[in-house]
Amino acid sequence: MGLINETNRQYYAGAQSFQAVGTETEFQFTFDEQLKLYDSNSWNPTDPAYSQNNFIFEYSLTGADPYTAVAVQYSVSNNKIVLATGTFTAGYYRVRLKDLNYGDYSYISIDDIINNFLMIYVGEGKLVPSMKRTDLIFFAKRAMQEFSYDTLKSVKTQELTIPNNLSVPLPQDYVNYVKASWTDDLGVKHVIYPTRLTSNPTETPIQDGKGIPTQDNFDNNIEGTSITEEKWKAADMKRITGAYDEAFDDASIDNFTYNRVGKGQRYGLNPETTQVNGFFTINEREGKFSFSSDLVGKVIIFEYISDGLAYDTDMRVPKMAEDAFYSHILYSVLSGRVNIPEYIINRVKREKSAKLRNAKIRLSNIKLEEITQVFRNKSKIIKH
Repeated sequence: MGLINETNRQYYAGAQSFQAVGTETEFQFTFDEQLKLYDSNSWNPTDPAYSQNNFIFEYSLTGADPYTAVAVQYSVSNNKIVLATGTFTAGYYRVRLKDLNYGDYSYISIDDIINNFLMIYVGEGKLVPSMKRTDLIFFAKRAMQEFSYDTLKSVKTQELTIPNNLSVPLPQDYVNYVKASWTDDLGVKHVIYPTRLTSNPTETPIQDGKGIPTQDNFDNNIEGTSITEEKWKAADMKRITGAYDEAFDDASIDNFTYNRVGKGQRYGLNPETTQVNGFFTINEREGKFSFSSDLVGKVIIFEYISDGLAYDTDMRVPKMAEDAFYSHILYSVLSGRVNIPEYIINRVKREKSAKLRNAKIRLSNIKLEEITQVFRNKSKIIKH
């Protein structure tokens, strides 16, 4: 039996229609995604929560556009829409999904992983004689976290504009950063590097004349603003990077035309600071990314890692890593139990490592043609 249940129209257009000619009040839809009403009143197109539904339920007398939103009460359960009694109208009814599930076939949900594991690995005569589903959910979520950090394609990106305060909040599901870049007029990314030149203090207590932190009425230190951060925001990055322009008027050697032309080629420059892409720091005190003053107004691409558990849509595993996922869960379960022979634990551990290595190779998505294209750049003749 095939695994694809949706029709081409359901997949590509996110739509499914029914013609009602009798007294039908129930319509069973077969989308892979479950139809969901935000609340019991969000069926009403005039309700503020209507826009929070993940679908649009529409009606047309002839089956041709324009369709209009169904304005009679209905309920949704297991992808079945049931009209309220006495509200039937002959014609055509259509559901359109708001978000299309392109590419979902390459993933398997964490719920399916759990169900498959219980069916294959748990039971009499199997490696795991018995196991509570709640325990398995814990191990599956832990595996999801570990795989998200360095195996799965779990890097998320945000496009942001750096405001005048030079700070943007960390994403809600942020765990660690991958890279930050600003984009130029062509949309090309330029990497923004973290810096060791400054830092963001985690505490900024206000001090009295003797340097002693002062407290409020609840005996907690009174916090002020960071002087270091304010100085960094106001810093002229040219004095750090040396990227002076023609309008800079200074009697120093950096102002001479020869040195400006040769900037970046002079001996002794520090590559960490001799670049014009800007800097960022992580402000743990405020939960923000802070950027240098030369990046104000820039559009940035912020890439970061989540743990795969923040949202339901994140809790899925690429099918290329499915086998490795089962092995990871199996090893975690057996290694935490008593009376399991050590040779079985070692065997499962070796299988886990081997399958994890295979999963990383598969997910690396290395293509020989792409590597060859990059290597061709190495064969260019350099003119003297």
